[in-house]
Amino acid sequence: MKLLIVCTGNTCRSPMAEALVRKRLPQVEVQSAGIFAHDGSPASHQAVTVMEEAGVLFDHQSKPVTRERVEWADLILTMTEQHKQLLLEQYPHAAEKLHTLPEYASQEAAAAWKSLQEAYADLETKRVRFASSFSGDPNTLQREFMHAHQHEIAHIQELEASMPAADIMDPFGRSVEVYRTTLKELEFYVDKLAEKIHNEK
Repeated sequence: MKLLIVCTGNTCRSPMAEALVRKRLPQVEVQSAGIFAHDGSPASHQAVTVMEEAGVLFDHQSKPVTRERVEWADLILTMTEQHKQLLLEQYPHAAEKLHTLPEYASQEAAAAWKSLQEAYADLETKRVRFASSFSGDPNTLQREFMHAHQHEIAHIQELEASMPAADIMDPFGRSVEVYRTTLKELEFYVDKLAEKIHNEK
């Protein structure tokens, strides 16, 4: 498997995740890159510090996301939903292999997202059926539909509120302690990713 991990500047989160994947999944070819990265910037001092504390080899120079890197990858994992959306705009053909790290690695997130998609689809089917039998004003239609299906709408709102975080916290410019928190988050999801890859063999 060829894995590309993406963040903003490729000096904090994505290179930290890359180093963790190298250690945890040596059989995976992994690179990291940044959407707004320049070639050759060093990793942030705080990132180097926390990775050394964790005993993870960490020697990094930043790289930008390029079409070649996107084409190279079998799987692209971003640190945030916004990164994912930006890449989707630039590389729509890569949609099937593009995910945030939390949504891809976590079975809980995948299950929650599937439930939410099913609830959206069910409500849309009911909306179309309701509209086909209604001949009044569109605003009245909307009000009556929402009133008739308030329980389904409330259920969707509950599902949306309970969705696991799709973003890895950005520690850029913050204290070493914040970087330690980000590292713990990355370790958690890289462990989940390793379990998923091993189970899919």
